[in-house]
Amino acid sequence: METINDVSEAGGVFAHALPVVRVGGGYSISPGSPDLEGARTTLDSLEMAVGLTRGGAASGLVTGPVSKAQLYAIGFTHPGQTEFVAERCGVASDRVAMMLVGPDLRTVPVTVHLALKDVPDALTTDRIIAKARATIRGLQRQFGIARPRIAVAGLNPHAGEDGALGREEIEVIIPAIEHLRAGGFDVNGPFPADTMFHKRAREGYDAALCMYHDQALVPVKSLYFDEGVNMTLGLPIVRTSPDHGTAFDIAGKGVAHPGAMIAALKTAEASARRIAAAA
Repeated sequence: METINDVSEAGGVFAHALPVVRVGGGYSISPGSPDLEGARTTLDSLEMAVGLTRGGAASGLVTGPVSKAQLYAIGFTHPGQTEFVAERCGVASDRVAMMLVGPDLRTVPVTVHLALKDVPDALTTDRIIAKARATIRGLQRQFGIARPRIAVAGLNPHAGEDGALGREEIEVIIPAIEHLRAGGFDVNGPFPADTMFHKRAREGYDAALCMYHDQALVPVKSLYFDEGVNMTLGLPIVRTSPDHGTAFDIAGKGVAHPGAMIAALKTAEASARRIAAAA
């Protein structure tokens, strides 16, 4: 690593070292042992990085996993980094979408960090429409897909079995799909989630819109644990992160797999280049 004073110096350092802008410092660090001072530095770094990206000094923002417990302890009030970045970009949190990206699979959860028992009440037709629209715009802008194909998962087993296993598909999800299709979007479903993620099925859509957290994350993490990327759609900037947690138990031991972070960097670069080329 090599410390730089301004991000404009980074280009001259990459060939021989990792350029690092110092934020805070002067305190001891114990790998795998998060503390409040580290949380303050994390928040300051995130604030700075968002500002640099919004200001055009950086083409994209790649965040790493953080200790939310420590952030909450210093007064952080957002559910996660995504909501913080959205607020700093002046975008309402319900207008952004979290997309999980693998080599041939993209998934978007309509609801995220909720207890499973609370998901049915949180699902609304308007919420599904908003997430679908954010997904479609993101696929067009950041992936260069002119007419994205969206597959929508059902909430219940067998997508409700015509109401026998739940009515959310009939009363909430299908009206959202019909509204989107009436607007000219290529949106289909609802499909039973257990049939959506095998190889042949993945060839039929550009992104799967899922109803809850694990429905979207399990397939990506199962197929591409070391390559999965978390991408935020609906922002005026490019933002990605590796799709894994902090793994404090192996911090500092030199055994962590770098694949997801590398994928996050490459995804951010590719997205930024597409946006610049289209401008």
